[in-house]
Amino acid sequence: MAAIKVGVVSSPSWAFIDVETGPVQPRGQGMSYAHRVTGGRAIRLQDFDPDEDAGLNREQAEAKLVKLGQEIVELQELLYAAGETAVLIVLQGMDTSGKDGTIRHVMGSMNPLGCDVAAFKVPTESELAHDFLWRVHARTPGRGRITIFNRSRYEDVLVVRVHGLVPRDVWSARYDQINHFERLLADSGTLVLKFFLHISKSEQKERLLEREQETTKAWKLSVGDWQERRYWSAYMRAYEDAINNCSTSHAPWFVVPADKKWFRNLAVAETIVEALKPWKRPWRARLEEIGREERTRIEEMRKNERRKSERKGA
Repeated sequence: MAAIKVGVVSSPSWAFIDVETGPVQPRGQGMSYAHRVTGGRAIRLQDFDPDEDAGLNREQAEAKLVKLGQEIVELQELLYAAGETAVLIVLQGMDTSGKDGTIRHVMGSMNPLGCDVAAFKVPTESELAHDFLWRVHARTPGRGRITIFNRSRYEDVLVVRVHGLVPRDVWSARYDQINHFERLLADSGTLVLKFFLHISKSEQKERLLEREQETTKAWKLSVGDWQERRYWSAYMRAYEDAINNCSTSHAPWFVVPADKKWFRNLAVAETIVEALKPWKRPWRARLEEIGREERTRIEEMRKNERRKSERKGA
């Protein structure tokens, strides 16, 4: 096998419009479907329309998604073969916001040999015996791989805060701890993409009611989902603080309008493609380098075989 180079990987420039200054503007020509937040200014979720669709209809969006899916396949193959960079995709959102659906429709085209999904539910007794980042760090991707987090470390500044499971000084300190953790990941060659699937309270209600009527989705029913709706405003404040305190250039948040499932899928897929595209050239350069190294080894092997053959003939 060719040797893997270890060290800090320089990141190509991001190709997104940042939400930095002034009020949130309607999407214009050249802007991405998801709203990228990098901490330049505090955002309010009420300024983002969960029902946004950028003027597209479902048919148009799904056609675009097919093309993006093909690009994701190509980019993942390059990522895997080059073996220099890892990708961590974090999906957060209220119940029914579409974390499972996003994984199925956007990441479904990925090669499972190079992709993992980690779902973080209520911590186990063993996990609670460690720091809150312990179980998360163990599931981060190695170089050449993509890992998708269905919920993540952010649960420890969301549900923990909303339900008062730890004192304020404990959960508030976790913002800096998360930022240091994500800086470590970025410095180690991991691209971090964090998505908040922004669904409205009314749309969530409709989806919960639909679940009760669909036998194939009955397994998802939980009285807890209805009970958590009582804390909607508290969760929105917690999400705003998490996004505002933990948005950086190396680990940005993306606010994704999620009332329309087909637009949510498109926005996430486009964001992934635009984040990975700048890496195509360095990944291909690395593959060419690997090819040259292997050809040199093959030529050396054949020379050695010829020498052995000549000695026997002599």
